[in-house]
Amino acid sequence: MKIKIFLGIAFWSLLLLAGCNRDDISFESPTQLLRFSTDTVFCDTVYNQMRSETYAVKVFNNEDKDVFIPRIALEGGSGSLYRINVDGKVGTSFENVALRRKDSIYVFVEIAPIANAPEAIAEDKVVFNTPAGEQKVTLFSVVQDAEYFIKSDSNPNIISENTTWTKDKVKVIFGDLTVAEGKTLTMEKGTKVYFRKNSGMNFAKNSILDVKGALGDEVIFRGDRSDTKYDTLPANWNGIKMEEDTELKMNYARLFGGNVGLQLKENTATINNTIIHTFQNAGIYGIAANITANNLVMNNCGEADFAIAGGGTYTLNYSTLANYWNLNPSMNAAGIYASNFYQNGAEIFNGNTTLTVNNSIIYGDTLDMITYNDVTNAGAFSATFNNSLIKQSANAAFKPIGSNIILNEDPKFQNYFTQKMNLRVKEGSKAKGNGKPIVGIPKDIVENPRSTTTPTIGAYE
Repeated sequence: MKIKIFLGIAFWSLLLLAGCNRDDISFESPTQLLRFSTDTVFCDTVYNQMRSETYAVKVFNNEDKDVFIPRIALEGGSGSLYRINVDGKVGTSFENVALRRKDSIYVFVEIAPIANAPEAIAEDKVVFNTPAGEQKVTLFSVVQDAEYFIKSDSNPNIISENTTWTKDKVKVIFGDLTVAEGKTLTMEKGTKVYFRKNSGMNFAKNSILDVKGALGDEVIFRGDRSDTKYDTLPANWNGIKMEEDTELKMNYARLFGGNVGLQLKENTATINNTIIHTFQNAGIYGIAANITANNLVMNNCGEADFAIAGGGTYTLNYSTLANYWNLNPSMNAAGIYASNFYQNGAEIFNGNTTLTVNNSIIYGDTLDMITYNDVTNAGAFSATFNNSLIKQSANAAFKPIGSNIILNEDPKFQNYFTQKMNLRVKEGSKAKGNGKPIVGIPKDIVENPRSTTTPTIGAYE
């Protein structure tokens, strides 16, 4: 027992001695320039009164001695829109920062624009002053003016008058924003609507959403984190829900990064020239709805790009429904999911369902890109596919019927990865020249004229 006590005392004494030796360090002035992990930090686009993500710059001491960095500071001083964190402390200026030999420290950076900050490119520099010379790391971000819609106990967040949004200010939504019964919300070209986590939009009975985007000036719906890595991550916001007797008119919109992009229940929707991708569940979920989509592009949705249930009438013309979802292999990742039955708690819809698909591509990683859940006595399901390229196995429970169906031929997309998504088809694709002209849709999604005799299948000519 005495030996164990002696060894214990000896161990802790040595540990204490070693700790004291580590702290007893003589720091000197640097004689060499510092080295950085980057010379420029590009922060994501931020909006007035909202903080950015935190970014890190690693600072290296290449010398064989421990040094003090006399000063690390923001060039813009206390008036800067940026803040830095050095050695666990937040501020704009720090002195005598210790950096051990052959070691490194992190300088953390964020930008937090104040209310009414000018909309512009925000640039500043982190300045490192040492006897070896002055060095700078550039900080760069874009600041946009924003209008906020924040739901709280005292603010139900309701648009109660006919309203038009423009691209003058980004719209940032916290919680649910509701458009009141019978009211119209119009979004002019270039409007950007960004949602905080777990936020969305609801449209009450008889209301209208009129989205008037243009090629190159689309209306954007996405989460409020604008760093490009969030472009390919789902579940950053909830989605848009439209109730019975509402109307959706959507042209040149882009929706991505949420749970369900559009949930359309017992309403009428016309969707043109629109790209929808990267939703946790479905890009479009139609419930006993009447939906027509022309030049629609979809990809990367966990359960299905286009889901329909509980009856309704659905028409897809010149659409490209790709699905290369790879975030959760347990999900179905279908192009189209259909059922004659829908239930959400006590709410039940069932009825006859009619689906018509013309000149469209339905392709992806899943063996059967079309799935149908038939509930007995819930209603009939009628589906017709014309001049379309479809991936569906010979043993699939659902067999697509129609005219000129091309089965299981790779459409040869230019790039189906959502990081650089380009769902145009390459030369030699079976989609080339196998469509049939549709009256009233003379151009593709990027306004290229379609062949008047043998157009390309899908959204791109």
